[in-house]
This record gives sequence, structure tokens and C-alpha cells, in this order.
Amino acid sequence: MSNDVSNEEGRGSAHERIERGASRFKEGTSHVVGTAKEKIDAAADRVEEGLHRAADAGARGAHRAADKADEWRERSREIAGNVRERADDLLDNVRDFVREKPVQSVAIALAAGWLIGRLLTPRR
Repeated sequence: MSNDVSNEEGRGSAHERIERGASRFKEGTSHVVGTAKEKIDAAADRVEEGLHRAADAGARGAHRAADKADEWRERSREIAGNVRERADDLLDNVRDFVREKPVQSVAIALAAGWLIGRLLTPRR
């Protein structure tokens, strides 16, 4: 019977060692997994912050581009209005000149037409 008792004690201590080993393994893996989760969460936070900064920078750039487009559009309208006014003034001046000096205007028109015809006609 003493053999049976020592076997049971040996098994008991072996079982206890197995349980202790399993517990240490579980604790170690829990610690490793916990550390890995923290590192992954930290990395995910950094990626998220980077993406947010990139999105904000993109939005700022888009706003600046839209503002510049608005400025250019307004400036183009001003320039187009000025050009129209100058063209109207020039046309009024030509009309006045033709009314005041019709013979001279016809002579200038004929000379201009002859000169343009000479410039555009291919030479032989």
C-alpha cells in the first residue's frame, strides 16, 4: 500500500506541476496577447491619426483651390467687362469717324482690302 500511496503522491505532485505549468502558460500567453493588443491598438491609432491629418490637409488644399478658382472667375468677369467696354468705345469711335469723313473711310477700307488681298494671295 505504501507503493500505492507514493504513486498517488507522485501523481498528485505531477498533476500539480502540470496545473502550475498550464497556469503559467496561460498567464504568459495572456500577457503576450495583451501586449500585442496594446501595440496593435497603438499602431491603429497612429494610422487613424495619419489618415485624419491627410484628409484634413486634402480638404484644406481643396478649399484653397476653390477659393483661387472663385478669384480667377471674378477677375475674368472684370477683364471681360473691361474688354467689352473698350470694344464698344472703339466701335463708337469708328462709327463717328465714318460719319464725319465718309470718303476718307471708303478710301481707307479699299486700301486695307487691297493690302489684305495681296498678303493672302499666294505668289506665282
